[in-house]
Amino acid sequence: MKLYGLKSCDTCKKALKALTAADRPVSFVDVRSDGVPKDQLKRFHDTFGDAIVNKKSKTWRELDDAAQQLDVVDLLVTHPLVMKRPVIDNGSLYLGWAPDVQKELTS
Repeated sequence: MKLYGLKSCDTCKKALKALTAADRPVSFVDVRSDGVPKDQLKRFHDTFGDAIVNKKSKTWRELDDAAQQLDVVDLLVTHPLVMKRPVIDNGSLYLGWAPDVQKELTS
């Protein structure tokens, strides 16, 4: 299982801690420092559509109009911090750490 997020993201930290406590082997991928391959970002977009972009984030609001109009995958390659997180990959993909995701992955 891989968890894609940011080391500084509280939600990502909670998810990682809960998965570890549930004896789920998980590797952490920091989208800022490690990066995410473009084919993986395309898979995320194919699964979640535009919901993969966090349009409420400070990073999104600071982007100029040209950057906001980029293809979603190109946008995520160029500005990985606008990716909604965490994205958890255990064969199936999960976006966020809502109660339904928590139950599914820690039970």
